Amino acid sequence: MRLDHVSYVASHDQISDVVNRIGSQIRTAFVDGGIHPKFGTRNFTAPLLNGQYIEVVCPLDHPATEVTPFGRAVKKKADEGGGWLTWVFNTNSLEEIEGRIGRNYVEGKRRKPDGTELLWKQIGVLATLEKSELPFFIEWISKEHPSLDGKPYTSINSIKLFGDTKILSEWVNGDIRDYLGGIKLTIEPINSSESNHGINSVEFNLNSKKTVVIL
Repeated sequence: MRLDHVSYVASHDQISDVVNRIGSQIRTAFVDGGIHPKFGTRNFTAPLLNGQYIEVVCPLDHPATEVTPFGRAVKKKADEGGGWLTWVFNTNSLEEIEGRIGRNYVEGKRRKPDGTELLWKQIGVLATLEKSELPFFIEWISKEHPSLDGKPYTSINSIKLFGDTKILSEWVNGDIRDYLGGIKLTIEPINSSESNHGINSVEFNLNSKKTVVIL
């Protein structure tokens, strides 16, 4: 298991501005990732080094944003003003995770503007919706991966989030840092009165001496 991508939410009206802003900050061009018809969302993606990527996703005016966990999570975050939604871990098999958390995976797909269709399985979005510090899990069916869309120039240096270390460890069945491939992780504790669960910021390496932090 390893970190696959990080996900940032914008409203439908603002997604172009957010894509341009973050693309300029990380010096990497985003590509149109297309629509998730099952979830009522669409995204733009930018490749990162180490086989990872960043997506900016927005809700569409579609019934699926009200009834699917991912659509609901994206719409909820957009209604709150947008920002970091979650982090997603790639695994070669979801069966162990299905057995551990007692849920079945759902299939996802999106068709890019060039007609290429990407297929995957995912599980755990309901937990992310309830506790936004928790990642969800993905298993790619397609050989194509968004980290191959364009030329990557930057990598993730560190992630800062507000959450519960014990809950995170139980969720991934181990120390979550073991699956980050050297990415630094800072976990700040939260109080029940706080609402800022989840990713606070992601720091990207621009070169050997310069980084940029995306809030």
